[in-house]
Amino acid sequence: MVMVSLFAGVGTFLLIPLISLSGLTEATVKLSLLTPLTEALREHPPAASLGIVLSAYTVVMLGQFALQRTVTIRNVRLMNRFGEDVRLETYRGIMNAEWPFFLRKKKTDLTNALSAELARVIHGTFLVLQVAASSVFMFIQIGLAFWLAPGVTGFVLACGTILAVFSSRYIKKAKALGGQSSSLAQAYLSEITDQLNGMKEIKSNNLIASRWDGYQKLVKKMTTESMGYIQIKSGSDFLYKAASTLFISAFLYVSATMFHAKLDQLLIVVIIFARLWPIFTGLQASLQQLASALPAFVSVTELQEECRRASERLDANAGKIALTYGVECRDVSFRYAGDNGARALEEVNLFIPANGMTAVVGRSGAGKSTLIDVLMGLIRPQRGQVLIDGRQLDQADIQALRNSISYVPQDPYLFSGTMRENFMLAQPNATEADLWEALEFASAAPFVRKLPEGLDTQIGDRGIRLSGGERQRLVLARAILRKPSILIMDEATSALDSENETNIQSALEALKGTMTVIVIAHRFSTIRSADQVVVLDEGRIVQCGSFVQLAEETGGLFQVLLGNQRKLAM
Repeated sequence: MVMVSLFAGVGTFLLIPLISLSGLTEATVKLSLLTPLTEALREHPPAASLGIVLSAYTVVMLGQFALQRTVTIRNVRLMNRFGEDVRLETYRGIMNAEWPFFLRKKKTDLTNALSAELARVIHGTFLVLQVAASSVFMFIQIGLAFWLAPGVTGFVLACGTILAVFSSRYIKKAKALGGQSSSLAQAYLSEITDQLNGMKEIKSNNLIASRWDGYQKLVKKMTTESMGYIQIKSGSDFLYKAASTLFISAFLYVSATMFHAKLDQLLIVVIIFARLWPIFTGLQASLQQLASALPAFVSVTELQEECRRASERLDANAGKIALTYGVECRDVSFRYAGDNGARALEEVNLFIPANGMTAVVGRSGAGKSTLIDVLMGLIRPQRGQVLIDGRQLDQADIQALRNSISYVPQDPYLFSGTMRENFMLAQPNATEADLWEALEFASAAPFVRKLPEGLDTQIGDRGIRLSGGERQRLVLARAILRKPSILIMDEATSALDSENETNIQSALEALKGTMTVIVIAHRFSTIRSADQVVVLDEGRIVQCGSFVQLAEETGGLFQVLLGNQRKLAM
C-alpha cells in the first residue's frame, strides 16, 4: 500500500511540469526537487518534452493501477482466509458444545450466526483492511501534499476535520441500525423456518392468513430498517459532496479575487483537493459500514466464547466400549438450568444388565428422556454417578461410549440426500450386504426394493418424501448398521403398522445376548419381552421388574398405565 501511495504521489508531482509545459499558463508554482527536471525538459522541443512527461505520467499511473490490483487481490485473499478460519472455528465450537447448550439456544439463531452474521463479520474484515489501507494512503498523500502546498493541504485537513466531527453521529446511527439488523435477521430466519417446517399443519388447518400477517409485519420491519440505513448513508454522502463543493468554490473564489492567485496555482489547489477529499469521504463511509457490522462481530464473538465455556473435551481417537457387565446409575439427580421446580431426575438407582432388554415407561414429563440423555453422556448428573461395567463414566470416556451407542429417536431424522448416503454417514465402511442386512432387520428391505432407484433414491429434506413408518424403519436400519453395543430406542416403532411392528419386535428379541437394548415405550405391547421394566414418576423410579410382575402389582403405577391403554384399545 505504501508503494501505491508513492506512485500516486509521483503522479501528482508530474502534473506540475505538465502544466508548465502545456503553455496554457505561466508556471508560478516551483519545487526545488523538480527544477532540474523542468530545466532539462526545456532544452527539448515543446512537443518532445510534453511527450516525455506524458509517457512518464502514464508509466507511473499504470504502475499504481497494477500495484493496486495486487493489493486488492491480497486483501481479498486475506479476507477469504480469515472467513474460512472463523467459519470453521465457529462451526467446530458449536459441534463440540455440550447438549445443554443446544437446549438453551434456538436452532434458527445458530443458523443465522453461521450464515448472515458470519457474512457480515467477514465483510467487516474487508472493511478493516480497507480502512487500514486508506489510512496509509492518506498519511502518505498528506505528507506529499504538505511538501507541495502546505497552505492548501492545511485547508483541506481543516475541512475534513470539521466534517468528521459533524458526521460522527452517522457512525453511531449506523451501529444502532446494525444491532437492529442482527435482531431482525434472527427473527426472519426463525419465522420462515417455522413456517416451512410446519407447512403441512398451516395448509391443513387453514392458517395461511394468520401466518401471512406475521410474515408481512416482519418484512415491513426489515424494509424500514433497510431504508433507515440508506437514509443514513445517503445523508452522509450528501453532506460530503455538498461540503466539498462549497469549500472548493469558496476557496477558489477567495484565492482568485482577494489574493489574485494564478491559474496554475488554482489548478494545483484543485488537484490536491481532488486527491485528498475522496480519501476523507471514503474513509468515513468505510467507518460507517464497519460500525454497522460491529454488532455482528460482537454476536459471533459472544457465541464463540459461549461455545468454549460449554465445550466437551472428547478423545477423537477413542474406540468402542464392549459392554460385558452393564450400565449403572447410583443416586443420579439432575435439574435443568432455570428450572426452580422439581428435579428432572431425583436419586435414581438403576442397573441395566448387558445384552438384555430394558424398557423405561412412565407418564409424560416423568424424566424418561432425561434418563436416556444421562446414559448417553449428553448431560452430566449434578449428583450421583454413572458406571459402565463398574467403572465411573468420566469426560474421557464419553466419546468411546457414543461410539458404542446407536440412538433411534421418536421423531426419526434423515439427512437430505439418498438413502445410501444416510447409511454411509453412519458406517462409511459398510458393504452392500451390510446395508441390506440392516434393512431386512428393520423390515425396510421390501419397500426399498420397490423403489425405481433403490438405495440411491432421493428422500428430500428430512425424508419428507417417505411416510412416517418408512422413515422410522430406515433410521432403525441405520442404527443397526453401526453394530452398536447399546441400542437405545425412543418409541421408535410408534408409526409402524402392526405387521412391521411385530417383525421388528421379533428381530429385537433375536438380539438378546448380543446387544444391550434400552427402549422408551408408550405402547406397552412393544415391551412384553423386556427383561426388566423401569417405571419413572416425577423423576424417581417407583417400580422395577418384569412385565408380568409389574402388571400384577395392585395399585402400582404400571398397572394403572396398562389399564388405561387397554381401555383405549377397546
